[in-house]
Amino acid sequence: MTQKLMMLLTVGVVVFLSACQQPLVKKVATKHEASKYFNDPVITHKVDSVLSMMTLDEKIGQLTLYSSGWDKTGPSMNENYINDIKAGRCGNIFNAFSPDYNRKLQKIAMEQTRMKIPLLFGYDVIHGQKTIFPIPLGEAASWDLKSIQKTASAAAAEAAAAGIQWTYAPMCDIARDPRWGRVSEGAGEDPYLGSKIAAARVHGFQGTDLASDTTVVACVKHFAAYGAPEAGRDYNTVDMSERKLRDVYLPPYKAAVDAGAGTVMTSFNDLNGVPATASHFLMTDILRKEWGFNGFVVTDYTAINELVPHGIAKDDKDAAALAMNAGVDMDMQGGTYSKYLKELLKEGRVTQEEIDNAVRRVLRIKFRLGLFADPYKYFSNKREKKLTYSKYHMALARQMARESMVLLKNDKETLPLKKGQRIALIGPLADSQRDLLGSWHAAGDWKINKTVKEAMVEQFGKSNIRYAKGCDLRGDNRSGFASAVAVARRSDVVVMVLGESAEWSGEAASRAHINLPHIQSELLEAIHKTGKPVVVVLMSGRPLALDKEVPMTDAMLEAWFPGTEGAPALADVLSGKYNPSGKLPMTFPRITGQIPIYYSAKNTGRPYTKTGKEQKYRSRYLFTPNTPEFAFGHGLSYTTFSYSAPKLSTVRLQMGDTLHVSATITNTGNYDGTEVAQLYIRDMVGSVTRPVKELKGFRRIFLKKGESKTVTFDLTMNDLSFYRKDMTWGTEPGDFKVFVGGASDNVKEAAFTLVK
Repeated sequence: MTQKLMMLLTVGVVVFLSACQQPLVKKVATKHEASKYFNDPVITHKVDSVLSMMTLDEKIGQLTLYSSGWDKTGPSMNENYINDIKAGRCGNIFNAFSPDYNRKLQKIAMEQTRMKIPLLFGYDVIHGQKTIFPIPLGEAASWDLKSIQKTASAAAAEAAAAGIQWTYAPMCDIARDPRWGRVSEGAGEDPYLGSKIAAARVHGFQGTDLASDTTVVACVKHFAAYGAPEAGRDYNTVDMSERKLRDVYLPPYKAAVDAGAGTVMTSFNDLNGVPATASHFLMTDILRKEWGFNGFVVTDYTAINELVPHGIAKDDKDAAALAMNAGVDMDMQGGTYSKYLKELLKEGRVTQEEIDNAVRRVLRIKFRLGLFADPYKYFSNKREKKLTYSKYHMALARQMARESMVLLKNDKETLPLKKGQRIALIGPLADSQRDLLGSWHAAGDWKINKTVKEAMVEQFGKSNIRYAKGCDLRGDNRSGFASAVAVARRSDVVVMVLGESAEWSGEAASRAHINLPHIQSELLEAIHKTGKPVVVVLMSGRPLALDKEVPMTDAMLEAWFPGTEGAPALADVLSGKYNPSGKLPMTFPRITGQIPIYYSAKNTGRPYTKTGKEQKYRSRYLFTPNTPEFAFGHGLSYTTFSYSAPKLSTVRLQMGDTLHVSATITNTGNYDGTEVAQLYIRDMVGSVTRPVKELKGFRRIFLKKGESKTVTFDLTMNDLSFYRKDMTWGTEPGDFKVFVGGASDNVKEAAFTLVK
């Protein structure tokens, strides 16, 4: 090719891309609109036009994602990756979150590459960028969809200003084994609650205008069933029926896709013998053909390479072919597409159509984000400075942390703490800054956090707080016990902040036993023996097994890892400035041996019911109750609530109609408070066995002291549907029970019949 021809081609590309700068459609996809929005004809035309001018190497570059690293001076990058960007062999970067540095990389793509296609920058913005909100499991405990959407929106705004356009969230994995460390990143055990939260987070990240400089594109992860690894061990194998997959694990992913999520990430696990990254069944049959998803699919970190140790590919080249054939568009960090796609195409093991379709999907997202219109709009030091730790974001963080906290126990109205009480503050987490943020806290700076000790002094006065650490999180050093006991004896009430290190949950952080470390439990026992009222505040990234500790406490509050403003929020709750309203999104077992334990279990042919008589040949343990320590949906308040029996609009519901369920809730205590009313159903007889309870609705309602309100739920045919014996989705006529109450194990019931 002559130099003159090359110059003409370059000019042509620049002229064409300039023509693509006109504003794009900005309406965000809502349920069932995602496919229509992705297939916008204007964007499709632009994508196809760009694609038609790309070389094969440039196309493969758009399917390649590499990580930026960090050294002592800040962000840095492997020189080979820089050269790949210049050559058009790398079109996407992750783990770079500096406006200045990202601008430099974008400048390379826009000034030194032939096609001048903007880079896409991704990062793990899981529960905040710099202003850190409670871990997702904690946010789920709020059951407040509006607040969850707001925190995702705030996180997106901060991330976008830092040069990030793509977040690897929400995690939509249902998890029923709290040994698995990544339960901290999800919404718990229930597909209905998980689906609502998944959609809320997608809408929060992506907003009403994906081309805005305050929104980022969401990535639904980890597809699929990553939350069900054998033995609760991260990355482990998953084996389940298709019925269980569709009933329990797929709904939150689908809800996120229906909400318009632009990207999906493959999971590390195999599913019924096929690793997700090589699963045509997941990536093409379900995701694209059934659900109509037309965004792009990215692997998790080196997941294509890991097909080799999985034993399904003989080498990386074989793995790349399997992933591309399955419908995986982008290779995160593994370099397999970059190295082998050209060869594989020549050999006929992948097709040009597969490669072109993958590139189309990537380019479509870049157009939707407005990157072609302004490649530099996401890099703004001024906007980052304005948004980071802003008054609004910090207030939102404090409110979300308050809402996430769950009052598990409160005997004799130990909480809220009384004015003027002498408070002993004890425990290894009482003066920790770092642990408040939890795992995956993006660019959050733990050094700006107030500790619980500092927040308590601020809330209650220095003269009323007596502090002693007592012990470390783990180990056998009991040298601090004596001073802790002495402090407790000189006080009116003891607040102990116990639990996990932030590093004990998250990725690669599974625990074989989820009890408190023995040193903390022994410290609690020593304090309990003083006879002082004991309040235990738990910080953790998962439900804990607390059968030994619960009897030694007068009150217990689950605070999770509550984020940047977590300590002041905790002080607000302990003082009564805020009345707790959180409800558990995941069951707390008594002991680890009960796992998996969840509220929506099936009845079995020999169900155990406590009758006072011996029931030997029943589904039970010999020396431990079947029941959990704290059930799904459980959460107390400083006030009390009573529920009337549910009233139904009819007891004979015609197929196709909607059932209206109402109940009156009264605040019968001495404080104003918020209650989360929960609606459950049970299908009494089905063509396949059905759960004993299924969540189908919830309402957060605020009631003043003595006030009553009636809440109404609408049960549709979709709520009554399931995958029947022949695996078709739909309803079956028959008898149902309806339950309304404040927790899955504290409900009142009514009954109706669904008739043809």
